[in-house]
Amino acid sequence: MASHSIVKQLLAFCTGLLLLAGSAFAQADAMPNTDQTQNLTSIRKKVEEFLTVQTAGYPGRVTVSAGAIDNNLKLAKCPALEVFMPQGSRAWGKTNVGVRCNAPAWTIYMQATVNVVGQYLVAAAPLAQGRVVDSGDLLFESGDLAQLPPGIFTDPEQAIGRIVNISMNAGTVLRQEMLKASPVVQQGQSVTLITRGKGFSISAEGHALNNATDGQLVRVKVANGQVVSGIARNGGKIEVSF
Repeated sequence: MASHSIVKQLLAFCTGLLLLAGSAFAQADAMPNTDQTQNLTSIRKKVEEFLTVQTAGYPGRVTVSAGAIDNNLKLAKCPALEVFMPQGSRAWGKTNVGVRCNAPAWTIYMQATVNVVGQYLVAAAPLAQGRVVDSGDLLFESGDLAQLPPGIFTDPEQAIGRIVNISMNAGTVLRQEMLKASPVVQQGQSVTLITRGKGFSISAEGHALNNATDGQLVRVKVANGQVVSGIARNGGKIEVSF
C-alpha cells in the first residue's frame, strides 16, 4: 500500500511539471519576438537627434524632447529609420515628426517639443505711435522664444530706427507689425540713381516721387522729365537695373 501511495504522488508531481511547462511554452508563444520588433526607445532617440540637427543655429539655448510612444505598438524591426518633418510642421514649439521605414514598410507620426530659451526685446517704457525707436526704448527679457508670437525682435539693431506703428505699454513684447521701417527716401528728396554693369557705373540725379524704405521700389523723375523706377537704399541712393 505504501508503494502504491508513493507512485500516486510521483504521478501527481510529474503531471504538475507538465502543466507548468505547457504554461511556459504558451506564454513564450504569446510574447513577441524581440529580435524582430523595433525598439521604441531607439525611435525616440532618432527623433531627438534629428531635431537637434534641425535646430542648429537657433538663438538661445535649445532643448528637444520626443513624445512618448504607445508601448503596445509593435513595429517590424527597421535597419534604417528615416525621420522627417510632415508638411506644415517645423522644428519649433510643439510639433509633429514622422518616422518611416522603407523595408519593411511602415510610417508613424509622433509629437515632439522644441524649447528655445533666449532673449527678446520688450518696450522699456510706453511708446507712442509715430515715435522713432532708439536704444533707450528697448529692454531685454528672457523666456522660451517658441512660446512667443511670431515676428519678435531678438537684436536691438532690428528695431532701432523703426517707427512705432501702434501705441503700446511698457513691457509689451515687440513684434514686426508693431514697428515699421523708417523711409530711407522721402517724396521730393533729391536722390542719386546708380546703374552698375560689368566694368561700368552710371549715375544721375533726380527727385523721388514717393516715400520708400530700404529695399522698396521708388519712382524718380530725372532732369529730362523721364520717370525711372529703382530700389531705395540708405543715403538717398536708388539702384536702377536696365
